[in-house]
Amino acid sequence: MTTQIPAPETVRATATPTPNPTVPVTATAEYTDESYAITARAVSFDWTGVPLTYIPGEWFATQFWNVMHLVLPEGERAMADVFGRALPFIDDRRLHEEVIGFVGQENTHAASHESFREYLAANGVETETILRRIRYSVGVVFGDHGLTGRAGRAWLNERLGMYAAAEHFTAVVGEWLLDNQEFDKRPVDPTMLDLLRWHGAEELEHRNVAFDAYQYVDGGYFRRLRTALIACAGLAILWFTTVAHMYNKDAERKSRLWWPLAYVRAARKGLVPGGSFMVKQFLIYSRPGFHPSGMGDIDKAVRYLATSPAALAAQG
Repeated sequence: MTTQIPAPETVRATATPTPNPTVPVTATAEYTDESYAITARAVSFDWTGVPLTYIPGEWFATQFWNVMHLVLPEGERAMADVFGRALPFIDDRRLHEEVIGFVGQENTHAASHESFREYLAANGVETETILRRIRYSVGVVFGDHGLTGRAGRAWLNERLGMYAAAEHFTAVVGEWLLDNQEFDKRPVDPTMLDLLRWHGAEELEHRNVAFDAYQYVDGGYFRRLRTALIACAGLAILWFTTVAHMYNKDAERKSRLWWPLAYVRAARKGLVPGGSFMVKQFLIYSRPGFHPSGMGDIDKAVRYLATSPAALAAQG
């Protein structure tokens, strides 16, 4: 089963660095010299023969990463919609172009994970319960509610803040996937590993964009703090309720560990981020002078994208 992801319309960032008023004075000096083009790559993944337990012998770890396929498509499309709605309020040329590229990448991420979600459903995995939950959360709770005027602008800013915080967490998870060496020691399915790391690399590549867009359109620190708390709690609840549901519904679950113990076991093996991961990142994001450019080396994302089988195939 090969799924081709169409290339969305994108605009490349300027090749020559230009002053960016959205970057706070606390940002690293390197960021002001960055001119990475944020573009959506027309990747494709062939899921034919990919085992449902693509981390062999590790059912819980597989279900942990399956959350990305089950939950992210709706969330990333909603995020792309929100930042698309913010474009009329962004006059800075470089940031405007970066947001367009960011929206294209998020839509491509959604389609890529959705292709594996369809593969799961075609192989008898029940996903509708999870999909109803995420559609309600994204479409009803965090939808636009038809608000206009001041109320509509305030709700747009609130959603920008939540998604900017969520992007920080996905960027650090992406960096975790790129740095993780345990997967290289195991016979993890190479197509799935490429999907996870390609996505992680692009999250790290566009790590600044959502934050800078929020800072440009609103920039309030207390809104940033409040929405980060909502995003952190919401992601944690959604992630772990989903993985618990998928893990517990297995017919052989009586012979398996209770899911919290299975999570601890998988984290100790280095197959999933540890329990303190989200708390640590929330505290980092909450610092008044925080900027995503202070994260790890962005070159690791560039290096992986230069070797990713899916990204290389998209160039052809």
